[in-house]
Amino acid sequence: MLGIHWGFRAPRQVEKGTPQDLGFAFEQVWIPSVANKRLFGWFLPAGNATQTLVILHGWGSNAELMLPIAAPFRQAGLNVLLFDARNHGQSDTHSFSSLPRFAEDLDSALAWLHANHPTACEKLVLLGHSVGAGAVLLAASRRTDIAAVISVSAFAHPEWVMRRYLQTVHLPNILIRVINRYVQWVIGHRFAAIAPMHSVCRITCPILLVHGTADTVVPLKDAHAILAHCPRPHLSLLEVVDAGHASVDKIEEHAPALLAFLQEKADFKPSPHAPTPHTTTDYGA
Repeated sequence: MLGIHWGFRAPRQVEKGTPQDLGFAFEQVWIPSVANKRLFGWFLPAGNATQTLVILHGWGSNAELMLPIAAPFRQAGLNVLLFDARNHGQSDTHSFSSLPRFAEDLDSALAWLHANHPTACEKLVLLGHSVGAGAVLLAASRRTDIAAVISVSAFAHPEWVMRRYLQTVHLPNILIRVINRYVQWVIGHRFAAIAPMHSVCRITCPILLVHGTADTVVPLKDAHAILAHCPRPHLSLLEVVDAGHASVDKIEEHAPALLAFLQEKADFKPSPHAPTPHTTTDYGA
């Protein structure tokens, strides 16, 4: 089973730049998390804004790789908090990473935000990518202080992800089932309990699923499965044509759609001086 732990470890990419590279003032922060671990992060204030977007990266990514998608929201007048999950970026090392641990780190980031910037917490929006998307959905399903969730490239069920990956190395189905049971034992959670397709059913705030039609890591059918499992009016899907898993192209086209979602569904009030976003983005792995 050591091979499983080694094979599923998160690759670490350390930040090389800062939000200043995009022209944003920022506060570098260290956020206390569980097990006495610290999370590295950046808080990008937007004047006296009371609305804040909290962004969580995906597996093997970091806060810096999420900066480009943060830019249009910051320009529109939201504060932005980005941070590295444990074992990622500059955050502390821990025994292993998992979707529930990503969600724990998100809860720690939100607790830090409430304690250090309470006036910025009048309206909180969560945005996550891939595993980070699954984590923001899981966290939002347990909270009442979230105004909206934007989920980018979320998988529908962890078991499906495991099966797709393990089938690429040609393992027999019986061994795949054994590995899935072992992973659930290690992380301390049944896959069904943390699956995004189930988390969305427990969330009452508006949710926007964003998914690339050319995603070969998490196919678009996962987003359709989430919608089919929980067809509710507060859950919607934005398909980004020709976009893959690690990047969502044509930010000029879909960033305004994300802001429009917040305006329509979460009563977000954009800054009257917000410039039109013009940038590109790479969400990381």
